Amino acid sequence: MRRPGLRTRVAAGFTAGAFALSTSMAALSYGFTSQALMAGRERSALRSAYLDAGVVHAGLATEPPDISAVLSTLNTGNTRRALLRRESRWYARAADAGMTDAIPPGLQRLVEQGKVGMQRVRTDSGPAVVVGVPLPSETGFYVIDSMHELDQTLRTLALVLTLVAAGTTAAGAGLGWNLTRRVLRPLDTVTAAAREITAGDLGARLDPATEPDLERLTTSFNEMVDRLADRMERDRRFAADVSHELRSPLQTLSAAASVLDRHRPRLDDRAATAVTLLSDEVVRFQRLVTDLLELARDDQAAQRTPVQVADLAREECQARGLPAEVVQVVDGSPAVWSIDRRRFSQILSNLLDNAERYGGGPCAVRLSQTPGAFVLEVDDEGPGVRPEDRTAIFDRFVRGRAASARGASDGTGLGLALVARHASAHGGHATVVDRPGGGARFRVELGGTNP
Repeated sequence: MRRPGLRTRVAAGFTAGAFALSTSMAALSYGFTSQALMAGRERSALRSAYLDAGVVHAGLATEPPDISAVLSTLNTGNTRRALLRRESRWYARAADAGMTDAIPPGLQRLVEQGKVGMQRVRTDSGPAVVVGVPLPSETGFYVIDSMHELDQTLRTLALVLTLVAAGTTAAGAGLGWNLTRRVLRPLDTVTAAAREITAGDLGARLDPATEPDLERLTTSFNEMVDRLADRMERDRRFAADVSHELRSPLQTLSAAASVLDRHRPRLDDRAATAVTLLSDEVVRFQRLVTDLLELARDDQAAQRTPVQVADLAREECQARGLPAEVVQVVDGSPAVWSIDRRRFSQILSNLLDNAERYGGGPCAVRLSQTPGAFVLEVDDEGPGVRPEDRTAIFDRFVRGRAASARGASDGTGLGLALVARHASAHGGHATVVDRPGGGARFRVELGGTNP
């Protein structure tokens, strides 16, 4: 699984912190509040039970006592139920009949021992608290005080605290995401500059004044790019100077090889073979010097002009003895591309050379367009390119498995590097994938739109 990015991890940390804090605060708030409300409610129930017990005690002092009449004088409202147990017999008002099952046996035993007791219970109408008060003559007075309203209040409080915790968590997540965007914005600038440098723009730099806290990073980055640009410029000049100096000796060698080649019929077999090898190597050497000079040129933007790209591709293919039907124009693709004609011609020529040397020959040249880019694809019928080589083969003097397997020695190892260079000059790139059915498919995207 792909590891989450730094921004995601930081935002997740803020979210987890906000969730833990809000949840703990909500739990503590609910606990303290519920305990305080419950304790207050129990004290109120106990006071009311004592008052009602005094009224009942006074009523039982008459002879003979009318217990039902005494209980009916109690002002218990709709939330309390009064019951009396005397001589193992229960007494209650008509509205309170059937509530004796709500009196816990343990509480009854406590009252029978002459002690005041209180216990929370759950009745058919909801939670309640039962208060038992002992009276003379083995009489126990019980009050069932409903806590339904308090239970509803606590439920509402729990819901509110849950919503607050959820809102706090969401706010923490949003705050973390926005803060990471602001904190990581300088890194986005560094990333953008690095991408520009990777694309060939060695003039990309970072402004130290933008983020004073990252001045050391930006300064080091700019120094690194300066050194890289200087190194590449020295390499370019060295390659250009060496290639230029080699051209004159190569012309002399080529002329001498041409003279020897014309006199080859007069030579013995061994000398004739040596002349053939010499001529082939001189031609290869000339191609290598030409490619080095091309790579050593300044990285200038492509000189775009309207080009009938299909006609140009067919001419290039026919010059190599390939049928014109090899070139395929995808439906909907424009006939005219705004590109650098010279660079495109060399891209196609190098890809065709690569297919002929290492891929068993080109089998299709496809022209199409995607949003913002022109696309050239060249298919071959060779063994393909291994995944680990698909990036390296576009570097200088790098050959893939096919070249090594075939023992090819006439290539310079610069053809695909030139393809990548010309694609980059168009604001695009070159890649290679497996062709359906076998072989390789080289894909070159050239940034641009219709002229």
